[in-house]
Amino acid sequence: MSENATFPGDKIASIEEYEAGYNTFDDGDMVRAATIGQKDIDKTTRIASVKHPKTLSIPKDGDIVIGTVAAVMSSMIAVSIDFINGKPTTSKVECICGTRNIRIRNIALVNDIVTLKILSHLNGTIHATISEPHLGVLFTKCRKCGGKVVPMRDAIKCTECAWIDERKLSSNFGKSDFVHLRE
Repeated sequence: MSENATFPGDKIASIEEYEAGYNTFDDGDMVRAATIGQKDIDKTTRIASVKHPKTLSIPKDGDIVIGTVAAVMSSMIAVSIDFINGKPTTSKVECICGTRNIRIRNIALVNDIVTLKILSHLNGTIHATISEPHLGVLFTKCRKCGGKVVPMRDAIKCTECAWIDERKLSSNFGKSDFVHLRE
């Protein structure tokens, strides 16, 4: 193992000399590694980082994500992230999306495919929004019979049982090319 190898919690540098960079944290006295990897100390910018061979797929603020609704609560939905900016991810990170200010009864239901925009990372939780026109449900099925649905203004209608249900539909709803793989 090389002398540049680090493990979580290893001391990288003193905070008097360097600032904490990518994959590191400041413990008040030292810059420490937050992950396994190789030390990367930039002497010009005075930033200490750790390069990880496999970066985790965690979305950043402003990223557009596509995922599957995992849970629906009264004022938010939890979404398991499958794509970040159109690229597939296997990390299965979840984010929450507040739905309190949207005046639709059913923003999305469990197992709907939705697109969201990441707002922030706060207290270890990824927060997202669904309020912009291009954000919302990309794919869903009828909740009564499981049949195919078609959009009608601000709702969807089942082609088999004619059930009408509200959803916050994306402007890309029904288009099968919402994800471009391997570009």
